[in-house]
Amino acid sequence: MTILVVTGTDTGIGKTVFAAGLAGALGAHYWKPIQAGIDPEGDKETVAALSGLPAARILPEAYRLTTPASPHLAARIDGVTITLDRLALPKVDGPLVVEGAGGVLVPVSDTLLMADLFAYWGQPVILCARTALGTINHSLLSIEALRARGVPIAGIAFIGAPHAENERIIPTLANIPCLGRLPLLDPLDPASLATAFANSITLS
Repeated sequence: MTILVVTGTDTGIGKTVFAAGLAGALGAHYWKPIQAGIDPEGDKETVAALSGLPAARILPEAYRLTTPASPHLAARIDGVTITLDRLALPKVDGPLVVEGAGGVLVPVSDTLLMADLFAYWGQPVILCARTALGTINHSLLSIEALRARGVPIAGIAFIGAPHAENERIIPTLANIPCLGRLPLLDPLDPASLATAFANSITLS
């Protein structure tokens, strides 16, 4: 079973759209283990709408929290205790795309960071990063945090308008593959995402 974990350098950078494109391209199952905030919908619903996958391949979250906040805070406000045993990777036939919550060092609980969860899984991570100003620092810090925990990095994928130097220097300094750049799409729908993903992202 091929498993790829999608994370980001920050929240709101487009990693859910990237995860939808990835899952659709692979014909994979999709799993967002911790959803914090469901108004008007969660990431699972976004992926269902954009990936072109059948409903059976969109797996239910382990934790579906109503508060839009860091998972540790959302769980506390919702009166939920997040435990590691419920975050074991599901077994599916074929590829599995797993989407993290927020950035690499977002706290899952008072004792567990998202990067610790990635280390627990031991599966390759794709880091999604903006192309805009500030991305060099955010990307390299995220990569260092993953490496410090022994998390395998499959590569970095950029999202946004082209920025040749940022797209060159980050993978060069980090010595990781650049998987390409997914442009911002208007309109954003299953057809435009599938086309852009096929044309812009190279998986090896």
